[in-house]
Amino acid sequence: MTLDTKLPKVGTTIFTVMSQLAIEHGAVNLGQGFPDFNVPERLIEALDRAMREGKNQYAPMTGIPALRQAISAKTQRCYGYRPDPETEVTVVSGASEAIFDAVAAVVRPGDEVIVLDPCYDCYEPAIDLAGGRAVHVPLDPQTFAPDWNLVRAAVTPKTRLLMINSPHNPSGAMFTVDDIAELTALLRDTGIYLLSDEVYEHIVFDGRVHESVLRYPELRHRAFVVSSFGKTYHCTGWKVGYCIAPAALSAELRKVHQYNTFCTFAPAQWAFAEMIEAEPEHYEQLGAFYQAKRDRFREQLLTTRLKPLTVPGGYFQLVDYSAVSDLDDAAFCRWLTVEKGVAAIPLSPFYEVPPSGQRLARLCFAKNEATLDAAIERLQKL
Repeated sequence: MTLDTKLPKVGTTIFTVMSQLAIEHGAVNLGQGFPDFNVPERLIEALDRAMREGKNQYAPMTGIPALRQAISAKTQRCYGYRPDPETEVTVVSGASEAIFDAVAAVVRPGDEVIVLDPCYDCYEPAIDLAGGRAVHVPLDPQTFAPDWNLVRAAVTPKTRLLMINSPHNPSGAMFTVDDIAELTALLRDTGIYLLSDEVYEHIVFDGRVHESVLRYPELRHRAFVVSSFGKTYHCTGWKVGYCIAPAALSAELRKVHQYNTFCTFAPAQWAFAEMIEAEPEHYEQLGAFYQAKRDRFREQLLTTRLKPLTVPGGYFQLVDYSAVSDLDDAAFCRWLTVEKGVAAIPLSPFYEVPPSGQRLARLCFAKNEATLDAAIERLQKL
């Protein structure tokens, strides 16, 4: 039998490839975006307590009521909007599941979905599996800001969905108030849905404000807004996130969710419900926590031949390596991992067509100081 793959462009993700390469060569792994420090102690205790109290069976499909209510209250506190916890908040098994569910819920064969390159690598496969076509619009290669004229030019009668991400992975760039105004004008009087990937929503720096789509009534009535507990609470391996969307969109998303994972890890849901209510200062102070890491790592990078770019949000640092090598980014990151002992992520897998001559790599600074120090010691030898 000959298998005709539904995902001909998909192989093993670059994150898995580089992490495995780091293990094989004993490299410091600044590639895959996961913290190497512990989750908050209260969260560990709450998880342990939930398991010991017997909260280990299926959660309700949409999420336990206490967590949906906590998410609703937190959303109002952060963005001035209180979604209905019964009809507009859905707990899912990580942000990637939410993205897949949302795309599957609204994209039909032949539909077009606009994505802004560079974009996270799960976007296009979700579109392909739904029978849609990803239309790639490049961000500015220097600032990673959207060119709204290019976005407008990409809209056709087949456009079903627009996907955005702020703070942005891999660059850390953030939407401004002006971007929100452009986005609102672009979508007004259209039937285009919006998917806003906001998993780094609390990791913002230098007094900036995260312009969540949830702040803006004209946008949120057509939007799926995706968040991640893994990014906020340093527990990416728990794979718990949520999606906020209007009741009609949530109903469609839940139809996919219930036959995808049905429900999400129950003890963690009880733990997050307690954590959100008892310790709001954690997410309120998360930006300051990571800003200290960003600033320290940037100062260290300035002692190397790598040039750090500006990082407004998120926990990734892009570096220009053109002073070190003229290799393309995939070859450079492999060389850096194998020969110099530091794993990084190339940017080209985030693009349909990478900018010609771009010499950028992504490093993750969501690490202990000892991990970053070890990496810097090796990078200083470039």
